[in-house]
Formats: sequence, C-alpha cells, structure tokens
Amino acid sequence: MIVWQYEPRTFVLMRDRDGNPVQAFTPDFYLPAYDLYIEITTLNQKLVTKKNRKARLVQELYPEVVVRVLYQRDYLHLLVKYGLEPPSQLSAALGEGAPLRFERDLPSLGRQRSAESA
Repeated sequence: MIVWQYEPRTFVLMRDRDGNPVQAFTPDFYLPAYDLYIEITTLNQKLVTKKNRKARLVQELYPEVVVRVLYQRDYLHLLVKYGLEPPSQLSAALGEGAPLRFERDLPSLGRQRSAESA
C-alpha cells in the first residue's frame, strides 16, 4: 500500500514587494515514503503547460523538493491497469510512449526514504 496525502503543502512561487504571496503551487498528492509530490493533469494543453512551468519553478526555488507531473495518458493507463476502465478507452494517440508503471518507476521518481528517516 502506498501512503499518500492530498494537497498537504502549498509552495509560494512569487511574492509582491510587501512579501505577500501572489503566485503559488499546490501539488495534488504527496507520497511520504518516496518524498515525492505528484501533480496530475488531464485537461487542456494550456493547463498542462502552466502546471509544467509551476512544477519546474518549485524545483528551482525548493531544490530539496521533487515534483512529478502525471499526464492524461499516465492516468488512463493506471485506470486500465487497475480495472477501472476497459482497454478500449485508450486511444492510439494516448497509447504512444511508455506508460508509467508505479511498481517499477515510483522509486526512481522520488527519493525513497529509509525506515529510520520516515
């Protein structure tokens, strides 16, 4: 089982002259065992570009933080894998590229924490 938290932290990306936050980013999930934040984006390309930019900015401003963006194809592959959608729901366009495989890829996406540091 993977322990997760929903939107546990907001990262300030920009402040005004008085120090008030004017731009921030709250990733969708945090996986404590992997010290990894995940943002899921399944909507239009404009939002995908904006979320990618914010995720990169978080990593620039907070170098100790790891944020990964999962795209619509990753989300759909997970639905199919766990039997929540039939394989026919995946279009040829979404099937391009290698799907994210949590069991294989998750440790390499984040920094897996040892039992002592958790």
